[in-house]
Amino acid sequence: MTDTIVSVDKVSKSFGDLRAVCGLSFSVEAGTCFSFLGPNGAGKTTMMKMVYGKCVRDRDCGGRLEVFGYDPRHDELEIKYNSGVVPQSNNLDEELNVLQNLMIYSRFYGLAASEARRRIEYLLDFLELPEKSGCKIRELSGGMKRRLVIARALINDPKLLILDEPTTGLDPQVRHLIWDKLIQLKKHGTTILLTTHYMEEAFRLSDTVLIMHKGEKIMEGSPQGLLDGNIEKYVLEVGTEESMSKIKDNDVLGRVRVNNTNEITRLFSDDVDDLKMLADVLKPGEYHLREANLEDVFLKATGGTLSGQQ
Repeated sequence: MTDTIVSVDKVSKSFGDLRAVCGLSFSVEAGTCFSFLGPNGAGKTTMMKMVYGKCVRDRDCGGRLEVFGYDPRHDELEIKYNSGVVPQSNNLDEELNVLQNLMIYSRFYGLAASEARRRIEYLLDFLELPEKSGCKIRELSGGMKRRLVIARALINDPKLLILDEPTTGLDPQVRHLIWDKLIQLKKHGTTILLTTHYMEEAFRLSDTVLIMHKGEKIMEGSPQGLLDGNIEKYVLEVGTEESMSKIKDNDVLGRVRVNNTNEITRLFSDDVDDLKMLADVLKPGEYHLREANLEDVFLKATGGTLSGQQ
């Protein structure tokens, strides 16, 4: 029987008149990756902070929130002792080198110096930073800093790793490296709680995705399950009105679903041949034919994209 690491039932959080999280319920099972997917302002970070106790003391009345069976409102230290947190910002000490940053952090968990050094050596090797031990933080690239923050979050060998948009702003090569490391951690039993607005990140890493919009749960399920149950298989994107005018009288249009968002017309269908017939009358560069993704699911559910555009 799988253990439940995080259990949330009808939890809300308001900032004045703004309700950032609205009656959210979900659970995270041990050894899985659970992701919050949504645009900026959806309430993802607020929910994550409540999980590890940063803004939970003044959460709205009602609801239940437990992590490892503890309530963050009363048992914040017990939860933090078993968790590692990667915040959005790389809040490293710029005046210290890599080793010093990690050694200082290890003291928060009572690690002996010899044990901390062994752990740090392993983590720097795991995150492909072994030669950077003596470097000052300001000498590191953005991708190296991000990997170092992840190493810091793993210093206590946590049961739960919490990552708030861990790859935002990174180049694709570094992003894929971090994804590979997170997949390895999950294979070794680490439970991962992730926020992201990258649909590919959510799809690659997650066992369960909870799609959020304006503080509310829109839908929840496995990435492939969300696709299979909520969206057509294929999408034809047409970028201009001039291009659309070439196919506006085509009989195939009566068999597809049409959506206009952010100056792009998207034509959805389970029959790729129908979309190919429409694409055949367009020039290369006027269209993009692809498989549907989680962004399309979000678009259908909310009328907006994960970038927040309507």
